[in-house]
Amino acid sequence: MESLVTWFATTLGPYISEKAVVFLISMMPLLELRGGLLASSLLKVSAVQAIPICIIGNILPIPFILKIFQWMKKIKCFRGLIEKLENRAMGRSEKIQQYEFWGLVLFVGIPLPGTGAWTGALIASLLGIDIKKSSLAIFCGIAMATVIMYIVSYVLVGNIVS
Repeated sequence: MESLVTWFATTLGPYISEKAVVFLISMMPLLELRGGLLASSLLKVSAVQAIPICIIGNILPIPFILKIFQWMKKIKCFRGLIEKLENRAMGRSEKIQQYEFWGLVLFVGIPLPGTGAWTGALIASLLGIDIKKSSLAIFCGIAMATVIMYIVSYVLVGNIVS
């Protein structure tokens, strides 16, 4: 993660601020809020400033991504890629189907590889979970991930790096 943050900071640093780097990392799939908070800790952005930046960066692209997936699935050259992503997401959906709201909260909230708001939103969409219910569950999961990643990024990693 540190090398990724260094790359972003050195490549984009002359053009954008550390906060903008954190925002961009938070918007990226796989990295999301988890990566954004780790990056903000490494870039010495205060937690008070980083948390809202990371939450907004994590939430902002989700509705657009779901629409883009639907559009790309209709185009022959993208269909295979989208179906592969859907199959991968659905392979992780068993607990979400079983517990629906709380399953989605835990899936998004526990920061493990392959989990997060992007995959959670995709699974909720594929399972046909009500958009209001899934949006609330995803937001609660992001809040849970924020608390966990604050502790990891600012309490644990922050003390190790300092």
